[in-house]
Amino acid sequence: MSASDESSAKQPQGAPAALLNGLAILESFSIQHPALGVTEIAEIVGLHKSTVSRMLHGLAELGYVQRERDGGRYRLGLGVLELSAPLLADLDIRDAGLEYLERLTETTGETSALGVWSGTGTIVVDQVASPHQVRHTQPIGNRYNRWDSSSVRVMLAHQPLKTVHELLDAGHILLPEEQPSRQQMQAELEKIRVTGVAMNNGRTTPEEFGVAAVVRDLRGAATGCVILSAPSSRVELNDSAQAFQEAVRQTANDISARLGAPVVEENSRA
Repeated sequence: MSASDESSAKQPQGAPAALLNGLAILESFSIQHPALGVTEIAEIVGLHKSTVSRMLHGLAELGYVQRERDGGRYRLGLGVLELSAPLLADLDIRDAGLEYLERLTETTGETSALGVWSGTGTIVVDQVASPHQVRHTQPIGNRYNRWDSSSVRVMLAHQPLKTVHELLDAGHILLPEEQPSRQQMQAELEKIRVTGVAMNNGRTTPEEFGVAAVVRDLRGAATGCVILSAPSSRVELNDSAQAFQEAVRQTANDISARLGAPVVEENSRA
């Protein structure tokens, strides 16, 4: 049996074959190889070039692939995103986030939580408690609406400025006794947008350290946040503030990716 005969023998036959071969062609694209030619795809999936070319033409008509204008290479089309949209839209932030919270707590040894924005504050919807006897917790159902809370400021940083001012004017966001000016608050929110995290180092209670990073949904909208809480004395002793910021930011990015969010690059890690 020749090599081509052997390859053909391994391919599925009949109507299911067309479906499986079409899926194999779609799966040949990757982040590392977003654009592929007919010959490259044929080598990856083990099909004849004429078969691949014919199937690509059909997939292009359905919108699952698109041909580059300046060459004969193909890329995935928006039809693939439309096909996955019902699944991605149905993913709950709690379902998507729990395993990442568990990993965050395992890595840092501190309490991690998921919060969602209610419109006037952040509400905790899930928590993985620290194994330490001395710890800070984020009980499910807790609502935070203080400016000094990292989970509040990280969510405000991703609201329209007009909305932020309306919340402040209505008294929905509680300000500290020494109230910062609106200009100072705006500058702080801008810094949070740039760095990707909000910090609370003893601002709400002297012994609490907190850091939060935003979670985005399929549309790229800020839908919630990852929160890490720890005794500030332990954070200072282990000099772990910077490492915790990176861990929280990465966890939020992982959950966002699980929800199908587009990749958002922060301008700085300062």
